[in-house]
Amino acid sequence: MTAMAVFELVGARAEGEFWRHLVESAVGAHLANAALRGECTLHYWRERNHEVDFVVQSGSFVTAIEVKSGRAPEAHPGIAAFVEAFDPNRTLLVGGDGIAVEEFLMQPVSHWVRGDR
Repeated sequence: MTAMAVFELVGARAEGEFWRHLVESAVGAHLANAALRGECTLHYWRERNHEVDFVVQSGSFVTAIEVKSGRAPEAHPGIAAFVEAFDPNRTLLVGGDGIAVEEFLMQPVSHWVRGDR
């Protein structure tokens, strides 16, 4: 995503839509790499106007992950709808007021999505 971008870090952060896609892609790539190694399965969920960025399953343990590139709103209707429908073991907010993106990316996915944490 950044190979053809005209932004340096400060400019990219200031460009809201671009930064949002960049952050979500980085988190998704981290999760996808774990899925390719067989550590988990990776899904996306959407129903009507509710969505969850990533649904990660490791064994029978299900984690719903919402990614925010800036300050997150208090309510997360997609996560709430997913919890009501599927009762996941864990929900995570990455970025915004949740887990720092840098911290999330520095840990193996198993640290976040397995029940032994």
